[in-house]
Amino acid sequence: MAQAKDTVDLPSFKLKDDGHKSLHDWKELKKIIGNNDLALLERKPSDVIRYNEWTSKIEATYGSINNFVCQERLHWTPLPGSSPESGPVFAHVSPVPFANQDDYKILRNDWPYGLTPDITHLVVWLKNRIHVNEHNGDLTAGSRERIEDFVQVVFTDRLARDGDGNDRVLWFKNWTALQSVRGLEHVHILIRNAPEDLLEEWTEGRLAY
Repeated sequence: MAQAKDTVDLPSFKLKDDGHKSLHDWKELKKIIGNNDLALLERKPSDVIRYNEWTSKIEATYGSINNFVCQERLHWTPLPGSSPESGPVFAHVSPVPFANQDDYKILRNDWPYGLTPDITHLVVWLKNRIHVNEHNGDLTAGSRERIEDFVQVVFTDRLARDGDGNDRVLWFKNWTALQSVRGLEHVHILIRNAPEDLLEEWTEGRLAY
């Protein structure tokens, strides 16, 4: 996820020489995320082509992908002091990430990773920033713990109330060098065998674009 331009969150689109990439299954995702090897996530070339075509249309209409996400997906208005350098800055209820439901929104990823059909890709978008290490942009220990607690309560425990939440939720946050959306804070959530009614509950019925 190079820094070149802001986009709806996407993998780095590394392509195989034969032009084909098999879909990531749960076992592989657990290994990639567990090792923090997020650059290994890939997409099929045909999906890259579709994304590039979509990007051109969106940028022609909205000026940037960030503008599109703010206006059409999140319906959040950046503060007047926002700049290209800072990215969109939003008023928020709590300075603590995930502490107030008005400060985050859960959406289906418009351009999910190449995953097997049993896996759903959600994104938690936040109005406030998550602390990262300055030298590499990776999460601090405190930020990782805060995200883990949020994911446990909102996703894993919720799945458990309706059945079994064991080994059904993965999460990650791309470190800065891999981010395709810089300035719009977000965390990726992957859910295995997610019931549609819970997906609607988490996303408040919002569909992918």
